[in-house]
Amino acid sequence: MQRYVPILSSGKARHCLAWGIFVWLLAACAALPSTELRDIGGEIQARYEERLSTLSPGKQRHYAQRLYRITGNDKYVPANVDYAARLALELQRDMAGLAVEGYPMARSRAIVEAYPSRTEKQRRRKVLLARWGEIPFARQLLFRLAQANDYRLLGTSPFAGHERALDYLAGVDFRRFLLDPDVLDVYAAQVANAVYYLHDLGITDLRDAFATAMRTRYPAQQDDALSNAVFRNKIYGLTHLVIAASGYYQHSVNAEEVEWVLDYFSANIDPIIARTKADIFTEVGISFELAGRGDDPAVARIKQALLERYDPQARMIPAEDGGTELEFGEHRNVLAIMLFRWPDRLHSGPDLSGHALFRPWPTPQVTGHDKDQHRQKVAALGSD
Repeated sequence: MQRYVPILSSGKARHCLAWGIFVWLLAACAALPSTELRDIGGEIQARYEERLSTLSPGKQRHYAQRLYRITGNDKYVPANVDYAARLALELQRDMAGLAVEGYPMARSRAIVEAYPSRTEKQRRRKVLLARWGEIPFARQLLFRLAQANDYRLLGTSPFAGHERALDYLAGVDFRRFLLDPDVLDVYAAQVANAVYYLHDLGITDLRDAFATAMRTRYPAQQDDALSNAVFRNKIYGLTHLVIAASGYYQHSVNAEEVEWVLDYFSANIDPIIARTKADIFTEVGISFELAGRGDDPAVARIKQALLERYDPQARMIPAEDGGTELEFGEHRNVLAIMLFRWPDRLHSGPDLSGHALFRPWPTPQVTGHDKDQHRQKVAALGSD
């Protein structure tokens, strides 16, 4: 007697096939030895470190800062020292400029004027920033102080007088800017950064207000209605909520505090990978690692997606258009290194407070003539 074998409808068959492929991909990534993932991360790392000196100073700082924090290796300290020395000069100029009427507004106009406008996103940001008065300068000053704070340099001689900058920032209405829906739509990750800089520097605490604003502006059930650009901005903002809470990879985060973010990522990992760039979904994977949830199935999916994009000849993760320029790919590839070579512990800093460049300076004798010349120089700086 023949046994009855049910025949699946074509729709059900496609569903079963898709589910089977999904399970196979998870198994394939899980079966890939962690040493092989580390080796691929090592290939990317070697590629970048062969040419690190050819990158712009900002990219060198970004790379060396992150590699130090996942390795604690002192070979990454010199690039951080070079950056901190430039940072000291920039902050000295700005702190002196705060004594000159109109300096913040003049600097803001210069920042907006110099803002790139190559892409539609950049053009939107440029127009938006132009409407916010002194905010462009205040954001830049906040970032610089936060960087100096991470290096434990506030209070050292090159950063003397930083209290004036903190007082200025305390008088800026950051809440109105950072929680504005139009700002969130193009700047969610940068808003997260600023929120945590303000908290870490003791200026104001907008962390809960920012989390509420993100959940209100971007409810999960409305993801399908978002354009890809806005969806990417949303995911990028959520990753930075976690990353900023870690001090940018200096320490782990409390999983309970960011549980709502990670649960959302886990439940929506397929559209996140499909609709965002490698930079963004790699940060999703790192967010899980920072919270001690690296065994979440979403992380395996992310690693598999990243491996599929890896170019073994270029030894890097190419751009969406296939580009392999080291400068433009630094952010994307340092994140891939971090995820593939995630450490057992993170390292803060580096602490540069004991470095020879930042030890106490002799106090110069200032004459009245010197003061007049200084005022003239500072006034000229406002028009840079």
